[in-house]
Amino acid sequence: MEWKDLRRKDFDFWTKMQTRWRDMDSLGHINHAAYLTYMESSRVDVYYQLGYDGIRKEEKESTILGSMKIIYHSQSSHPSELEIGHRVSRVGEKSFDFIAAIFQEEIELPICTALFKMVAFNYENNKAIPVPGKIKNICRPIAL
Repeated sequence: MEWKDLRRKDFDFWTKMQTRWRDMDSLGHINHAAYLTYMESSRVDVYYQLGYDGIRKEEKESTILGSMKIIYHSQSSHPSELEIGHRVSRVGEKSFDFIAAIFQEEIELPICTALFKMVAFNYENNKAIPVPGKIKNICRPIAL
């Protein structure tokens, strides 16, 4: 499977968001950096859906972003209703992958897709920890 082939059925967690006027650039479409903000906010929503009390440094089980890759497939403009999907696609000993995609409402093809490599992290000890069971249990591997 290729990134552009991802569809709504490939994702397990969903967040809806409205674009904002300030998200547009001078060319009249949503600026590339705004999509990263949408996916970050949505990713925090996933943690709430998993039963975490948010992602905060006071939690014994938290995460830190290790790396990201984003691929843009099309553009969108304001105003738009966006739907952001996430899925845990790989789990290692101390890290895991979130794949994400942003879709425009009622359109099957993604505007952009992304891979976020997350590290399970304890901020009090300032070190990586084993990936919690809550994350391991929802992993649905996918080859991209």
